[in-house]
Order: sequence, then C-alpha cells, then structure tokens
Amino acid sequence: MAIVDTRAGVFRNIRVYWLAFIVYWGIVLFGYDTGVGGGVVSAKYFKEQFGIIDPHGVEDVKKSNNISSNVVAVLQAGAFFGALTSAPVSAKIGRKWTLFIFALIFCVGAFLTTVASGPPHGLALIYAGRVLSGYGIGAISSVAPAYVSECAPKEVRGRITGLFQIMVAVGVMLSYFVNFAIGIHIPTGVNVWRIPFGLQLVPAGIMVFGLLTVKESPRWLASVGRNDEALQNLAYMRRSADSHPEILAEMAEIQAAIEEEKEARAGLYWKEAFFGKGNFVRFFIAFFIFLLQQWGGQNSVNYYAPQIFASIGYTSRKNSLLASGVYGVVKVVATAIFIFFGVESLGRKLSLLISALGMGSLFFIIGAILKTHPPSAALASAGPAPASQAMAAMLYIYVCFYSMGWGPLPWVYVSDIFPTRTRHYGLATASASQWLWNFVVSKVTPQILTDLGYKIFFTFAAVNIGAMATFAALIPETKGRSLEEMDVIFGSVTAEQRAENINRINKQDAQSVKTDSVDRKEMEEKA
Repeated sequence: MAIVDTRAGVFRNIRVYWLAFIVYWGIVLFGYDTGVGGGVVSAKYFKEQFGIIDPHGVEDVKKSNNISSNVVAVLQAGAFFGALTSAPVSAKIGRKWTLFIFALIFCVGAFLTTVASGPPHGLALIYAGRVLSGYGIGAISSVAPAYVSECAPKEVRGRITGLFQIMVAVGVMLSYFVNFAIGIHIPTGVNVWRIPFGLQLVPAGIMVFGLLTVKESPRWLASVGRNDEALQNLAYMRRSADSHPEILAEMAEIQAAIEEEKEARAGLYWKEAFFGKGNFVRFFIAFFIFLLQQWGGQNSVNYYAPQIFASIGYTSRKNSLLASGVYGVVKVVATAIFIFFGVESLGRKLSLLISALGMGSLFFIIGAILKTHPPSAALASAGPAPASQAMAAMLYIYVCFYSMGWGPLPWVYVSDIFPTRTRHYGLATASASQWLWNFVVSKVTPQILTDLGYKIFFTFAAVNIGAMATFAALIPETKGRSLEEMDVIFGSVTAEQRAENINRINKQDAQSVKTDSVDRKEMEEKA
C-alpha cells in the first residue's frame, strides 16, 4: 500500500485534525446558536415587534423574561431529545452518517428561523426552528466528540478532542459580534433576527459537504465486525501502511477490548451499558460533570451576556454588546492556549481543580463589588463606571479559568472514559445531561437575574468552590491513557487479563500471517 509513513510531528495526524476540523463545524453551530439568542431577544426592535415594549416605551419585564428564556431554552429542549436519539442511530449506521443526517435536520430548523417575520406567526416559527435546530445540535454534540476521540491517537487525543471547546468558543464569539454588528448597523427591521439566524447555514453547509471527505471511525467499524475496513481506515488516519507493527498493535488492542466486552456482556443490551462491571460509575461521572458545569455560571453568562453586562453597568446596547464580544474573544484565545499547550501537561484533575477555585473566587469578587458599588442609572450616559469596568475585567479573567478546565475538559474526560461498545450510550448520557441542565439554566436565568441581582454571583461561586472543586479532586486521572486502558482504571477488567488478551490477539495475527505465507509459497511451487 503506497501510503506515506510519517512517524512524528503534527503531519502524521493531519488527517485526524482534518476530520476534527470538519466534524467540529457542527460544534461551531452549538456555540453560535447558544450565543445568538440572547442578543436577538435583547434588541429593542424585537421587543417592540413582539409586545415586550408597549407603544409608550414601557417594557413588560415578566413578558421579556418569558420570551427571552423561551427563545434560548427551546433550543436546549430540542437538543436534549436529539442527544438521546443519537445513541441508537449512531450504533446502527456509524458516526459519520449520523452526523450527516442530523446536520441536515439542523439546516431545516435554521431555515425556519431565518424566514420568520413579525407577528402573528413569526415567534411561533422562531420557536419551531429553534427546536429543530436544537434537535440537530443535540445529536451532533453527542456523536462528534465520540467520533473524534475514536479516531485520535492517545498521544494527542486530549488536544484533538479539546478542539470541541475551541469551536464552541468560536461559535459563541461569532454570535456576539454578529449581534453587535446588527445592533449598530441594522437597529430596525426583520433582519434584526433574520441575519443572525440565517448565518447558521454557513457552518452547517461546510459540515455537510466536509463529511463527504472523511472516513468512518475504525473503532465503530471493528465493533460491528468490519475489521478489514477498520484496519484500512486506521492506517489511513495514521498515514501509515496497514501492515506496520504500530498499526497492527493498535488494532489488536481495539479488537481485544471489543472482544472482552462482547464475551462478558453479550445479550444484556441497555443493562450492560449502565450496570455492566465498572460502568455505573462512568455514567454517574458523565451525568454529574455536566450538571455541575451548567450550574457553575458560565452558560448563564454565555447565553445572556448582553443582559449580564447590562446588570453590572454596561447599560447601553452598544456597550453591552461590545463587552460581550470582547468576552467572546478572550474565551477563544484562552481556550486555544490551554488546548494546545496545557491539556496534556497539567492533566485533567489538576486543571479542573484550579479552574473551579479560580472561577469561584472571581465570582465572589464580582458579587462583592456589585453589592458595594451598584451601577448608577444617573451615570449611565457617561459610560461604565470604574466599578463596572472592574467587574467586566473580573469576568474576562473568570473566562480564562473556565477555558482551562470546566469549559473543554468535561467533554474530553467523558470521551476518555467509555469503552467502544458503550461509548455512544455514555456520550449520549453526557450530552443529554448537558442539554437537560442547559435547558433548566437558560430558562431560569433571566428571572433569577431579576430576582437575585448581585446574589446570583455568590450562588455561582458557592457551586464552583463547594461542588466543582470537590468533584475534580475525587475523579481518576485519564491523561496519557488509551481508551482501552479505561476498563482497567474503572475495574471492568484486570491489567493482567488485558495483557493476556492482547498477547493472544497478537499470536493469532502472527499465526495468520505465517499461514498466509505458507499458502502463497505452496501456490508458487505448484505454479
């Protein structure tokens, strides 16, 4: 096979990076869609069109909170069901085509939100489109990290899988600046929401066509018995020959893990996934890590950044949107720096611990400043007060701590811990948990922001330090461990049994090669 064998450097894994780049355009959609809603519903023209502001300029705060939370939250509701649906579909048809189908569903939803006009049917179309878009995003967020993780070599798996969070941050940043541009240049007319929603179709289109250029997951192929195709795809992704010892060794490890799972858990179906030996704790971690992430405060800031910045003194729409855009830029840069330089050096546990402590400390500082120096409406026309600027700076530093731990690492960690046979169930559980609590948080944030004021930051701080830091200290480290080694870490199989199974597979392969060689020699002699 005439495939270049490049043994070192990023170019050896260039095809895996390309796969991640294509797949993660769907994650740009994830970030963009979650970020764009808060900006759209905060626009004055949107509020006037849908009765939030009456003809006398008086805003109905209760109605505003209700519509704002609905536009943002129905996306998460659809995503919850999309994440659950993705598990059986992904198991049946594979990772690649599952992503393709759900990306097309997303496009339908994006189209509905884009063509929506004003009353009486515009808001219903926006809701319907957001639900469908969410359904597609939920499945994509579940399948994409599994697909990338299964294709990435263990040496750089954390970095490549962590691109997920970079793309989320890029999507959020783009949504903030699109809303900023619309707020400055198109303050009135249906384009206030049509342009932000319509731009979703660009990354969706890139993903749909890009998926036609990548190959299926070798681990999924092996799990359904298509071993020859799995070996070819693995060699292709590693830019090596399918007879190379490293490729054969990696394939043997994959087959050994799958064989162990099939022998030990055949016929158990869903009970196997959740209650098989060593599995329940993994599902508990997958569910709980995203419960904590969602209640830690980041997504409340993420979805309602203009409103959050307005609450700390950035009262003009221009200032709040610009501050939100800067927040998005800081998040992208901080996430990228950590993913490329920190994720494989600090480890998962330490990064999550430092992240939680840093975020909690900064939230306490913001809450204290907001309590002692509340924004003054009388000074709003002069621009944000020094106290408001200090709180904004704390939020920028806060997102740096978020980006080095609790932003990217829950997805990396959950992608690490599940075996091939149950990974689609594990990722679906994690993604469903993420979207379930996402929905709850996005629905209640406008109201609790109104009700609690500065106390909301103290609440998030307590969750960060009291729960998230404790959780980080208790989970096992997974840095530098292969996916197949996770069974040993979580007690599904002993280290001795795993080594014995790998040796047996290697001996079988060696015997098969020897037999093929003898057969060819005999055929040549007869000829």
